[in-house]
Amino acid sequence: MKKHIIFPGRHEIIEKTLKSLTIKKRTHRIFFYLFLVLFFVGAYFTRRATGSSEVFIINRQPIPFASLTGIFSILSNLSLILIVVLFGKTGFLTSMALLLWQTPRLFFIIFKMKNYAVLPGIGTTIFVTLVIILLHLNNLQIEKYQTKLRNLAVIDSLTEIPNRLACVELLNKLIKNHEKFAVVMIDLNNFKGINDTMGHKAGNDVLVEVASRWKLAVDSGLSGTVDFITRQGGDEFTLIIRNYNSEEDILKSISYYESVLEQRIVIRGKDYFITASFGYAEFPTDADNFDTLFAYSDMAMYQIKRERSSNHILHFTPELLKISEYNTELERRIRTALLQNTIYFKLQPQYDMSHNLRGFEALARMNDTENNVINPDDFIPIAEKIGLIDSVDHFVFENSAKFFGDLIKKTGTDITLSINISVRHLINDDFIAEVQSILNTYGIPAKQLEIEITESIMLDSEDKSLERINELKKMGIKIAIDDFGTGYSSLSYLTRIPADLLKIDKSFINKMNSSESSKQYVATIISIGHTMKFDVISEGVEKEEQLETLRSIGCDLIQGYLWGRPMMPEDAAKLITK
Repeated sequence: MKKHIIFPGRHEIIEKTLKSLTIKKRTHRIFFYLFLVLFFVGAYFTRRATGSSEVFIINRQPIPFASLTGIFSILSNLSLILIVVLFGKTGFLTSMALLLWQTPRLFFIIFKMKNYAVLPGIGTTIFVTLVIILLHLNNLQIEKYQTKLRNLAVIDSLTEIPNRLACVELLNKLIKNHEKFAVVMIDLNNFKGINDTMGHKAGNDVLVEVASRWKLAVDSGLSGTVDFITRQGGDEFTLIIRNYNSEEDILKSISYYESVLEQRIVIRGKDYFITASFGYAEFPTDADNFDTLFAYSDMAMYQIKRERSSNHILHFTPELLKISEYNTELERRIRTALLQNTIYFKLQPQYDMSHNLRGFEALARMNDTENNVINPDDFIPIAEKIGLIDSVDHFVFENSAKFFGDLIKKTGTDITLSINISVRHLINDDFIAEVQSILNTYGIPAKQLEIEITESIMLDSEDKSLERINELKKMGIKIAIDDFGTGYSSLSYLTRIPADLLKIDKSFINKMNSSESSKQYVATIISIGHTMKFDVISEGVEKEEQLETLRSIGCDLIQGYLWGRPMMPEDAAKLITK
């Protein structure tokens, strides 16, 4: 992707937008401002007119016009003070200009006309000038505190970009004015791993750097649209896009912010490569109110995270509502299943190329209300999202270990039990104690237990995960790298993990016999695995020709429907007995 350069000389779009949100509209006060100015001018000329020797009659008493001069003088000075108090810097400059406008005449009368009767007027002018200056200085101090209070209200204290309140205020304003805009929900990918591995201070430093880049991007104006970036909390941000002509403009703008993020971030000597998921919805085409817009863009963003595809941008569509409703129902069922112990496990056999049983992989299963199996690809990501994957992992681990321990006592089998463990579960402080307790409780030798991990640990929680893996290896437990080739595989990654087994993902096996490049890719993975002294197992082997191809390129083990579907524990026991 083409890198964009952020030029200096920013337009301060964010600051201007914040001011427009936090400073009260004064359109209706312009008329009052003009009234005060005209009142001063009118009072000034009236004061001059009343300086004559003429009189007027009230209740048969002659009253000289000159007696009114003081009244109009007070009124004109009061109007100057009100202008300063009510209209800040503009009022101060206006009042000073009006004072300077009337002052030359006073000096002319004194020095040219030798009329010293206006000396009190000079004194009054000096006094009013001092009052106006003091009022202005006080206004400046008040504005300083108002700015500070505004920042506390609408600026995120960590990243110093606008916060959720500012986002809400702007969206409500745009909706009220019926302006077209897009709201983009942004979530940083794998950010939790930085907090878990490097600590919250490093995580905060990353957030500050990301926010700084996006603020510069907004103020540079290089996205081609008028934008506003806010932090919602944690690693979630919101981008508001305006002044676009088409959906293509929105995608280009979001792609610009994505490209800004791609450049490496260096924190405390460590390099971080951050990516994000972007989900967006438009006003008024997708929704016509604030809450729905937020919900729809959030749905699109989380759908992108679930898909884990190379595309990180998704526009809300009505189909996502059905997915969201289904996921909400799944969440409810997962919680209920854990409470009622209705999650269960199946065991899928693993074989060597001579069809000798190597062991079983324990797989979490859950049924719907009609007792149909729910696809694990659906409920496992939901369990991860709502923070219940640890409970699911533990349930499968403990119950399959109990079954396996009984099997070892009855048959003396030396086959391996393979357990999937999420990164979240692996880095728990009590994980090692949990494993040791299960081994001791159910009498399973450590060498007959295998822990499967995914490549994502190198992105999520490298240091802490490696610490846990090394502890497991010291106990004699085997380590398998699951779904190899689907993530961020590298030789340095393989050399850092003391693994025993490399698992090739089913997606590569599916294409192996229809694509020579896919076949060579699988052969390369097998060769790399053997170079690293790993055994290699292929998942998802369903056809005889796939088996023959894997034999020809040196695969060690297979797992798939061809030789064994996932089965209930009692069927696995019968298989071992045979």
